[in-house]
Amino acid sequence: AEAGGAEINTLFVDEGFGTLDDQTLDEVMDVLDALRDGGRAVGIVSHVAELRARIPAQLHIAKRRTGSTATITA
Repeated sequence: AEAGGAEINTLFVDEGFGTLDDQTLDEVMDVLDALRDGGRAVGIVSHVAELRARIPAQLHIAKRRTGSTATITA
């Protein structure tokens, strides 16, 4: 902000978590939690089961022949 940058209120991260070791994944989750606690919206796209288990609110998209469905879990 001091250098004239724009504030980012929403962040989406698509994958890249499958290659992280447990310690690094913990560090990444701490940073993402801090962003969320600071009022920012953080969206994560992931197929990593351990990561999904650590996220409290989730949006699941299922592709069907008749169209996609969305389910929200909290």
